[in-house]
Amino acid sequence: MSAAIWHPFTQHGLKEPIPQIVHGDGARLYTDDGREIIDAISSWWVNTHGHCHPRIMAAIQAQADRLDQVIFAGWTHEPAERLADALSHVLPTPLSHIFFSDSGSTAVEVALKMALGYWHNCGEKRDRIIVMENSYHGDTVGTMSVGARGVFNRPYAPLLFDVSSIPFPAAGQEQAMLDKLESLCALKPAAFIVEPLVLGAGGMLMYGPDMLARMHAICAAHDVLFIADEVMTGWGRTGTVFACEQAGIVPDISCLSKGLTGGAIPLAVTAAQKRIYDAHYSRDKADMFFHSSSYTANPLACGAALANLAIWRDEPVQVRIDTIIAAHREFAKQMTPHIGRDNIRQTGTILALDFVRGQGESASYMSALGPELLAFFAARDVLLRPLGNTVYIMPPYCITEVELARIYDAVKAAAERFLQ
Repeated sequence: MSAAIWHPFTQHGLKEPIPQIVHGDGARLYTDDGREIIDAISSWWVNTHGHCHPRIMAAIQAQADRLDQVIFAGWTHEPAERLADALSHVLPTPLSHIFFSDSGSTAVEVALKMALGYWHNCGEKRDRIIVMENSYHGDTVGTMSVGARGVFNRPYAPLLFDVSSIPFPAAGQEQAMLDKLESLCALKPAAFIVEPLVLGAGGMLMYGPDMLARMHAICAAHDVLFIADEVMTGWGRTGTVFACEQAGIVPDISCLSKGLTGGAIPLAVTAAQKRIYDAHYSRDKADMFFHSSSYTANPLACGAALANLAIWRDEPVQVRIDTIIAAHREFAKQMTPHIGRDNIRQTGTILALDFVRGQGESASYMSALGPELLAFFAARDVLLRPLGNTVYIMPPYCITEVELARIYDAVKAAAERFLQ
């Protein structure tokens, strides 16, 4: 391992081993020392169809022979044009305007700027953002501001802007959350941003589609822009292509990334309804949307995304998703004899379990059990990266029954080792 590399979310002072991956195929990763690892978390939630999917790799290679990169401010290219058209057939019709960027964080930053720019150009002073407690929306300044405050961003507090927050709709607390949202929306904020159905990095916290629908209704009643952060939940993770489908809602702005290219290459989209676009449409340059990045709508990434959409169209992706959902449900039943069984929860292809060992202990990203669990799974050649003491499974859709069984066996063994 190169001493020059500073790895993300890694405390190098702990001297934890960092394996070197040399090859990927399907749900498996291969190390330089000959190990074969099952990727149980889709390499940080991005890989949907498996590593090095031949159709996506071929699309990238074919695009590389034609056009690698071109400025997207005032210029365009065929892969972006085709991708925007293709997305219009996947996204709900009201989400008619596509803005490209290059990561989940930037997709959210774009959404926040769109919301603030909308009200500014409409001549209304509405600049407050409502968030949900325990949320995570990224690591840039704006996204940290709308995420949970704590160990993730405490050193950077002077950079962050104030927000209003509502509690997570835990069982028995749903009405309190709705009442708080209602009272905050009555103050005419700019927008409410939420991770639909599953709060990812906040501990894989889950709530139902009915709550999502009711939150959307409250925002609509007060004309508060509703931003859905589907960076993680999109592309089938919750059981449907987009989580918002299950609530029967269409957000004003939707943020997509991760599985957009099948996880092969960075790309993000912020999709907005027409009124958001129209508020920035003018003969006055001062009203334009002031955002870009050097690699906006990179042709190679757009080519990968087009291949991803073709896979969704031509292959039985939903069948694969449904197979994982059924397998997770069966495994959850098998886990019931273990301590901590009340914490097993599932939304779509995401299964989570808090490894809580005693009275008064709770799920925590800083739990001392986290590194032990990480090492335990690594020793069994399974890539599971717990969120502290929260273990979750989120595999690529190509995963086989045998590979899932190995993941489940590793989790059961961990429960027997740490929860007895």
